[in-house]
Amino acid sequence: MSNYLAPGVFVEEVSFRSRSIEGVSTSVAAIVGPARFGPLQGRPEVVTSFADFQRIYGDIQDLKLHGNPTLNHTTIAAKAFFDNGGKQLYVSRVGNFPDPDNSFGTASDTDNHVIFRSRFPGTMGNFTLELDWRDSENLLQMQPVSSPTVDEILFLEATGVTNAVKSGDSPDDGVFPLTISALVRRISATTFAVHQNLGQITDTSEDPVEPASFETNGDGEGLLAAAGLTRDNTTSLRFTRVSIRQPASGNLSGGAFGSLSFSAPTDLSGFFDGDHWGDRTTLLGTINAEGTEFQINSDLNEDVDSNIDLPLAALAASPDTVSAVMVQRTFDISVRNGGPDGTVIHTYSDISTAHDADNSLDRRLPQEPDSRNDQLTSPVACEFADNIAEGEVLAALYSLFDEGAMNPEGLSVEGPRYLIQLENGSDGESPQALHYGGATDEVNGSTGFAALEDIEDISIVMAPAAAADPNQHQAVVTEMQKHCRRMRYRMGIVDSQDAMALSEVRGFRSNFNDSRLALYYPWITIADPRGVHTTINVPPAGFIAGIYAHTDVQRGVHKTPANTPVLGALRFAQEINQFQQELLNPSGINCLRSFPGRGHQVWGGRTLSDDPEWKYVNVRRYFLYLERSIQKSTQWAVFEPNGERLWENVRNTVDAFLFNEWRNGRLLGSEKTAWFVRCDRSTMTQNDLDNGRLICEVGVAALKPAEFVVFRIGQKTADS
Repeated sequence: MSNYLAPGVFVEEVSFRSRSIEGVSTSVAAIVGPARFGPLQGRPEVVTSFADFQRIYGDIQDLKLHGNPTLNHTTIAAKAFFDNGGKQLYVSRVGNFPDPDNSFGTASDTDNHVIFRSRFPGTMGNFTLELDWRDSENLLQMQPVSSPTVDEILFLEATGVTNAVKSGDSPDDGVFPLTISALVRRISATTFAVHQNLGQITDTSEDPVEPASFETNGDGEGLLAAAGLTRDNTTSLRFTRVSIRQPASGNLSGGAFGSLSFSAPTDLSGFFDGDHWGDRTTLLGTINAEGTEFQINSDLNEDVDSNIDLPLAALAASPDTVSAVMVQRTFDISVRNGGPDGTVIHTYSDISTAHDADNSLDRRLPQEPDSRNDQLTSPVACEFADNIAEGEVLAALYSLFDEGAMNPEGLSVEGPRYLIQLENGSDGESPQALHYGGATDEVNGSTGFAALEDIEDISIVMAPAAAADPNQHQAVVTEMQKHCRRMRYRMGIVDSQDAMALSEVRGFRSNFNDSRLALYYPWITIADPRGVHTTINVPPAGFIAGIYAHTDVQRGVHKTPANTPVLGALRFAQEINQFQQELLNPSGINCLRSFPGRGHQVWGGRTLSDDPEWKYVNVRRYFLYLERSIQKSTQWAVFEPNGERLWENVRNTVDAFLFNEWRNGRLLGSEKTAWFVRCDRSTMTQNDLDNGRLICEVGVAALKPAEFVVFRIGQKTADS
């Protein structure tokens, strides 16, 4: 009550109606089982389509349990769930990894400077990483020029040079005609050959001139002309300037990493005292800020013994084989599933080759991403060594690249591809019942069925992959039964095993007596989604869960999920006739049957309970729906004064909810007979009140399915 201390008009909000009860969802399902990829612990994530499932938990290809190909029943069941009308599916992946640390796909250079690792275990983690360099434009440019500027290095091709002299000779005594193909630099009016090894310089009048006979000026440059080269009627001179232009992504700074590519193995050793790089068609190194020199780095090129400072002008000696010069500063990584030509399942963008950049590999591919979406979908992590230094990231990457893809054969129409293959991923052994049951871990995250306990919305659970392991099937169903009882408001779908005889499935059913379980028989034959075989047989749980969810949305949870087509079924693994079902149905075994002209149907709706009150799936699930809805929507009553006013509010709240259920055709009888709600002195003793208990009794007349439709037909006479 408000305090009124000063005169005035006061307005207060009050409610004159009972609180309403909102019906809970009954169509949310959960699946527990092995998958190709994805997290093994922590809060399971809901997926709303099969594409979502594959994005987190991998594709539909086979698992390799014990190293042997095994149908991926969990993923196939997830696809069947969505195909049959399911909308929300929680997934708890389980696995049995005897050597967890060695079950991830990995790749690292020999010094472990850079280590790639799949974020989750599994053979699918043997990804192929393809690097796409962002600065992919060819920066190389060659231009003819009339003469060198001071200190500029150009490539000279000349014939009939008449004023060339050797160092120490006078122009009058040492002039002889030459043919020149060499790097030159102009210093003042004099042109010098660059490097001690001068390239190809030939005396056209006598024997070839040995380059060593040209003395140097002390800086490793040999004298070609004392007063500049002259051009006369017998002389041809052509200077070529070779450089790289600034890339569109931003100007170069000194020491930018890049690659020099040739269309065929090219020997420029004549310029470098015999240094040679074998048959390599790609050389790695750094580019100076002016774009005139490429330093071939021995750490990045296995066949190069020492660093080589290559003036780009030297490339004019082999213009037909020079392919491209490209900067390698930033790149994208495409994660491919299934080999170099597999599907791209994830892309990491804008990654730097610098080890300490904000967008370095280890920051772009962390083991523990910040966002929840990346924690679920990021497939690969990268780690650097603590002592990694500048340039070692690029060196490590090139040591990991596939040599054949990076240097395609001469007749190949493909350019170089930068591929890294992750290896050693494993699916482990077949999960056991203890893995399905899981363990509660509030620090690292729970596993198995235990991981589903913190999620309230789930009402349908299944573990179809367990049906493929006869040694663990019953134990796993027992774990599912314990989970459904513990969580109270959940229904478990039980699969039979493949090719079970009638006696075997009846014997299996006899192990359970629980209204929260429903058994379906036999398996379903579908078109092989992998494309390996024409057809395969799979457990029915995924299809049935989808039918449950679809029926709940279209008709309501009070409707038995039966007499409904199984979408995706080509046939059933065993054809059940009426006489066989007469043997199975009384035992609570729900049959899947094919009918001419009506397709493939779910033809049963019973639980595994021998209690007549809970014989039918729809009755059990409808009461779970009522109980959960009332329990969730009456939390407001806790700690309210336990008197007549509260009792009346509770009665009105529940009564209004049940009236709505009756009006929607979910209860049997009239408005007066379909339900009752009692909450008064007749339901509570003084002892209950003294101990803080409010007791409300609710009775409803549930609709049971017309399982046996009987028409009595007899003869009559015309006058009777």
